Amino acid sequence: MRAKLLTIAATMAAAVLAMPAVAQDYKIGISAGLTGYAATVDRAWRDGVEVAVAALNAKGGVMGRRLVVVTEDNRSEPQEAVTVYRKMISSDNVNVFISGCVSAGNFAAAPIVVRAQIPMVLCSILPQQPDQVKWAFSTLPPAGMEVEKRLEYLKEKTQIKKIGVLHDPTPYAGLQKSVAEKIAPNYGLEVVGIEQYKQDDADLSVQISKMNAAGARAILKIGLGGTTLTAAKNIKQLGLDMLLLTSLEDLAVFRPVAEVLGDKFFFVASPSQVYDALPDGALKAEIAKFLKPWKAKYGDRDPNWASRGWDGVMLTAKAIEQGKSFEGAKVRDQLETITGFQGTTGVYNMSPTVHQGITVNPLLVATIVNGQVKVVQ
Repeated sequence: MRAKLLTIAATMAAAVLAMPAVAQDYKIGISAGLTGYAATVDRAWRDGVEVAVAALNAKGGVMGRRLVVVTEDNRSEPQEAVTVYRKMISSDNVNVFISGCVSAGNFAAAPIVVRAQIPMVLCSILPQQPDQVKWAFSTLPPAGMEVEKRLEYLKEKTQIKKIGVLHDPTPYAGLQKSVAEKIAPNYGLEVVGIEQYKQDDADLSVQISKMNAAGARAILKIGLGGTTLTAAKNIKQLGLDMLLLTSLEDLAVFRPVAEVLGDKFFFVASPSQVYDALPDGALKAEIAKFLKPWKAKYGDRDPNWASRGWDGVMLTAKAIEQGKSFEGAKVRDQLETITGFQGTTGVYNMSPTVHQGITVNPLLVATIVNGQVKVVQ
C-alpha cells in the first residue's frame, strides 16, 4: 500500500513539473482618496486605471502577464496614505504604484516605497527629496502650466490688472500659488491678495472680501472639491463684479458653479474634456483610444482624471516592454527613457532629470454655456 502511494505521489509530482508555468499577475497598487476632498478626482483616476488594465488584459496583458489592480482608500489624508501604502507593500505584494492625486499622501509614503524599490507613477506632483523623486513619475502637467493659462487669458481677453489667489493648504496648491506670485508681473498683472482656506470650509466670504477690498477683479482659485461652488456662491451673495478662474477639476464640480456665476466663471481644461473642439492629430487619436472603452462603461462622465490614469498604465506597460522586465528597478530605469510618448493629455518626454514628463503646455481655458463646455483660450 505504501509503495502504491509513493508511486501515485511521484506521478503527481511529475505531472505538476510537466505543466506549463503560469505567469504571475503583475499587481498595480493605487492609494486614492476615494472619500474626503479628493474623492471626485481620485475615483475617476482609479476608474481610468481599471479601464486601461481591462483594455490591456483583453489583448493578453503585458508580455503575457495579467494586470491586477489593488486599490486602497487613503480618505484624502496623508497619514492614512502611509497606512495603505504599507499594507499594499507588505500584504498585497504590489509591483508598481499608479496612485492618485493626494500629493501630501504620496509624499508621506514615499520613503517606504523607495525602500521597497517600487516605481510610482502618480497623479500628483513629485516628492521633494532627490532619492524619492528617483522612483516617482507624474502624469500631471507642471503646476505652472495651469497658472500660465489663466494669466494668459486675463492678459489677452480682459482689462483686469489686479488679481487675488485663493488656495487650499495642499502642496500642489502651494506650488501653484508660488508660481502665480512669481510670474504674474510677466502678464501685466499684480497679485494684491493671497488667502488660504481649508477643504471643509463652508464659507469663504471673508477671504473673498479681503481680496476685493484690495482691488482684485479676478480670483485664481486653486484647489479641489466643493469649495469652488462655495466661492462662487459667496461672490454672487456679496454682489461682486469678479471673475473666478479655477484649476483642473471634474466637470461635475464645475457645472453648478457655471449656473451660479455664468460668464464670470472660467476653468483650466484638459484636452480630453474638450475632445470635440480638438483638431485632428495624434493627441485626438490617442484620446479616442481611451474614450471608446471609457464611454462604453461610464457614458458622458468627465474623462479628464481618468485619462491620466490611463496614461499611467500605458507608460508603465511601455517601460516593461522596452526593458523586457517586470523587476522594479528595471521598470524605473525604463520609465526614464520614454520620450515622444503620445498620451491623452500631451506628449511625455521623460529623462533622468525630468520625471514630470509633459513639457509642452497642453491645457486650455474653457467655460460652460447652456450646459456645454466651450473653449475660450
